[in-house]
Amino acid sequence: MAVVGDRLCSGLLDVTADVTALDSTGFWAVVLPFDGPPVCARFASVRPARVWPGPPWAGPDLGAWRSSLDRAGFEAGVRAIRAAIAAGDVYQVNLTRRLSAPLPTPPPGTTTDIAALGAALAKGNPAPFSAVVRLPAHGVAVASASPERFLSRRGDLVWSSPIKGTAATPDAFLPKDRAENVMIADLVRNDLGRVCRYGSVTVPALCALEPHPGLFHLVTTVEGELVPGTGWADLLAATFPPGSVTGAPKEAAVAHLRRLEPVPRGVYCGAIGWVDADRRQGDLNVAIRTFWIDDGELHFGTGGGITWDSDPSGEWHETELKARNLLSVASSRPTAVLAR
Repeated sequence: MAVVGDRLCSGLLDVTADVTALDSTGFWAVVLPFDGPPVCARFASVRPARVWPGPPWAGPDLGAWRSSLDRAGFEAGVRAIRAAIAAGDVYQVNLTRRLSAPLPTPPPGTTTDIAALGAALAKGNPAPFSAVVRLPAHGVAVASASPERFLSRRGDLVWSSPIKGTAATPDAFLPKDRAENVMIADLVRNDLGRVCRYGSVTVPALCALEPHPGLFHLVTTVEGELVPGTGWADLLAATFPPGSVTGAPKEAAVAHLRRLEPVPRGVYCGAIGWVDADRRQGDLNVAIRTFWIDDGELHFGTGGGITWDSDPSGEWHETELKARNLLSVASSRPTAVLAR
């Protein structure tokens, strides 16, 4: 099953790693890992989403989470990126860390079904680009509370809304927040320009303030008109992975983050969403604020964009700010069963 946007998908028809299928027929739930093959799942039934009817989520204890990078390791990574910026290698690199905790044995009347976590997130951390995809035979169990649009498409019109800049209050943004937002906006303009009609790429909103649970973001929107005949494979080849979670220039930034991050990102920082091939429409998020289950453990990623003005301690605290509310939701241990 999948819940993507406001749609509940059931009746799985087929699954493929070939993104050209998104230009065929039918309604698809899409999971594009940052590391790993795409998962495109076509469903027979698509109807409005409803409240999760099953037992509530039972997550790990809050103290059970461990980080792929401790504070000293993360701050060392920030300093390494600043050195690379000083050397002229990059302008910005998005450094992340993975948090992991073993799934508990759920108490009676509760569950560790990823769909139940999706329901808990919808209540405790609602997000405009939330998604749940559960495909047990294909190793996919992901629940996303993403606030960020990677790509939206309506026919030949396509747009992206990268987030860069995070603060606890609207007046707490630093000059580096706007600087990194503008850098990524320019990167997204360049990415879309590869597949859009010349002169059609515009920026209707730059560094707009958006409130989200427990924090605020700066969000820019970049849009353009696709060259006729452009398919999803072409669009993704030009834009993936999302610039807001890589850095600038993109290829150089990815090379740095692969050296500095000790574990693969997996689905984190990829994209999740839906494509209606019949209507040539779709919405894909940036898979941040995202949980996934693998080998009996629950995983979650957090990170941020590093620029020359970044303070290592401040960047560490920003990763904690981004994770705080979501870990609280995912670590809840309810004792009562929801009415069915």
